[in-house]
Amino acid sequence: MEILKTKKQNNSKVDGKGIKVPHTLVIIAAIIMIVSIATYLIPGGAYETVVNEAGKKVVVDGTFKYTESQPQNLFKVLQAPIQGIVDGAEIIAFLFIVGGAFNLIAETKAINFGIIRIVNLFKGKEILLLPIIIFLFSLGGATFGMSEEAVPFISILAPLTLALGYDSIVAVAITYLACILGFSSAMLNPFTVGIAQSIAGIQVYSGIELRTVIWFITTLVGTAFIMAYAMKIKKNPKKSLVYESDQIKRKNLQNFEDKKGDFTLSHKIILLAFAIAIGVIVWGVLEKGFWIPEIAAVFLAVGVISGILGKLSPDEMANAFIEGAKEMIGPAIMIGFARGIIVIAENANIIDTILYNLSSAIGSLPSLLAAYVMYPIQMFINFFINSGSGQAALTMPILAPLGDLVGISRQLTVLIYQLGDGFSNAMFPTSGVLIACLGIAGVPYGKWLKWIIPLQIILFALSIGFITIASLIGWA
Repeated sequence: MEILKTKKQNNSKVDGKGIKVPHTLVIIAAIIMIVSIATYLIPGGAYETVVNEAGKKVVVDGTFKYTESQPQNLFKVLQAPIQGIVDGAEIIAFLFIVGGAFNLIAETKAINFGIIRIVNLFKGKEILLLPIIIFLFSLGGATFGMSEEAVPFISILAPLTLALGYDSIVAVAITYLACILGFSSAMLNPFTVGIAQSIAGIQVYSGIELRTVIWFITTLVGTAFIMAYAMKIKKNPKKSLVYESDQIKRKNLQNFEDKKGDFTLSHKIILLAFAIAIGVIVWGVLEKGFWIPEIAAVFLAVGVISGILGKLSPDEMANAFIEGAKEMIGPAIMIGFARGIIVIAENANIIDTILYNLSSAIGSLPSLLAAYVMYPIQMFINFFINSGSGQAALTMPILAPLGDLVGISRQLTVLIYQLGDGFSNAMFPTSGVLIACLGIAGVPYGKWLKWIIPLQIILFALSIGFITIASLIGWA
């Protein structure tokens, strides 16, 4: 974490073209106000829900009824971030634990030595690391739904990308964004493909051949975009949107290199322990159903073990942990406020109303055009419900039978849901994991948004192409 530390800085800065990028909290607050105004304009409504065979609560198509409007006044809006922090408590607690644990490891200097060794190993061949890392994270997203698990990797890969001559945006791109590329185009993701197909009533994991092709093409396109940016920054670091803040981090790394020192046996054991911890997490997620509490526990354990191996005193370990946790306060607040957007929409009962009216409009469209419209609808719903399984439970019971009426196969409906649910998670501020990753890397949301929009346009066009091909070949 030492390399990541910067002086206290304003999160709202002027970029290279003289455009002021608002602070992340300002952007989120503006969205909160827009949604709160919408609660006065959109009537309340709700679908009935039932528990299906898999124990998942799903909506019942055809049961929508308008309910009494619940506009959110100023006092309710002011309470929303508080409830957002409560609702996001798990990921916030995860951030504090991981931040503290990583700072414990960083205090031993093992990470610094490890980064220098990797940089020396790949000197002149730095670009070769990026596609390997991207495809590995993307494969994790495509097979076991890796997303939240990307958060702790930022603490390691952010200083590494700086040491390799890139920037903090690249660190988020090769980890979290790579996961999202795989998550969105997954062939086996149990949290999206598995649940959506079971709700739609088709064989689970059917259509894997085309989905695998879609995953590979998507990851390849994403890799090319990231590498093009990385090479541009390598050639001229001043073109980075986060150049100023990254310069402070680079100076910290340079100071450490100048001091040099011995790469001791304890440093090597600490790095080995960290590698083992990563292996335990992957095994736990795949075999034991590990989730945020279990993953946090593993990192806390390796943090404490590292402190002991690094011969830190109990007081030094406690101070290091607290300092690391303190650095997560900013991201934690952003997550709470972003969740507040969802709280306002849910309390006003407008999400089901929006879905009902959008789905009603689809019924009068030609087949292929209806498929095209369903895609941005899924993206829009994802703004409010960025849980893959939660969105499947809300939209699939409605859009699957609706697709039958307009000639869209249920297999294609699931694909549209996947693409609409996934890619926008790398753009919407309501994604707590995105805000967490940006916070750890020190990348302001506004600057990330400016960087990611061109890729989002490319992915949108790519998705339309996939939908068109699937429709024309009668994929079922």
